[in-house]
Amino acid sequence: MDLLDRVDSLKAAIDATRPFEGEMLKQLKAYYRIGLTWTSNALEGNSLTELETKILLEDGLTVGGKPLRDTFEALGHSLAYDYMFGLLGERRVTVEDTKTLHRLFYKGIDESNAGVWRDVSIVVTGSDFVFPAPIDLDRLMADLGHWAETERNGLHPVIFAALLHLKFVTVHPFIDGNGRVARLLMNAALIQDGYLLAVIPPILRQEYMAAIRGYQQNGSTVQFCDFIAERVIESEKEVMRLLHIPPLAT
Repeated sequence: MDLLDRVDSLKAAIDATRPFEGEMLKQLKAYYRIGLTWTSNALEGNSLTELETKILLEDGLTVGGKPLRDTFEALGHSLAYDYMFGLLGERRVTVEDTKTLHRLFYKGIDESNAGVWRDVSIVVTGSDFVFPAPIDLDRLMADLGHWAETERNGLHPVIFAALLHLKFVTVHPFIDGNGRVARLLMNAALIQDGYLLAVIPPILRQEYMAAIRGYQQNGSTVQFCDFIAERVIESEKEVMRLLHIPPLAT
């Protein structure tokens, strides 16, 4: 059984017990708010622990001794997370959605650049990839929006979501926060098609970044798509455990 077959088999087992809608959806949204916010920020160097993120988002208590920016990143990501779930019934991921996600995430950090394409060239630490010049961003993001609209139905939902992430993060249209927006876009696409979130813990950062670099260096998407499929499978297995659904035979 290949990875996508495994993803779909686990999804079917979950849907047969409790479809991804109604009360189940509300519970999953609450369950993953902390985990996705913590992991996505931690991948980018945020120092808040999962428990500190939980205390901040659920109790409204700040953590002493931590950079103020780390707090704003957690609060902003939580707002963007809510918007991501608000896209559930739309089955769309537009350029304007991209700007809104970034604006919600980034406005507490740098309001002047929140939801606005960067106007400077960038160099990303750990990558020798030459990212697009600012003058090309409008065109490239319009191209990405057109690709998402026209190619989605021809791709498996997990593949589409993974490719959306790859294409977006390779354009890198914002001055900062591109990785977090890419993961929100990817997960928006997944939940719109009834799949669980792909959560990437910081312990897998090296593998995650290597898969992105592989695409940027030689155009190969297999490594990254497999990586994301494996993360969806892990979420499915976790939800099956929580719902007491017997594991499937491998």
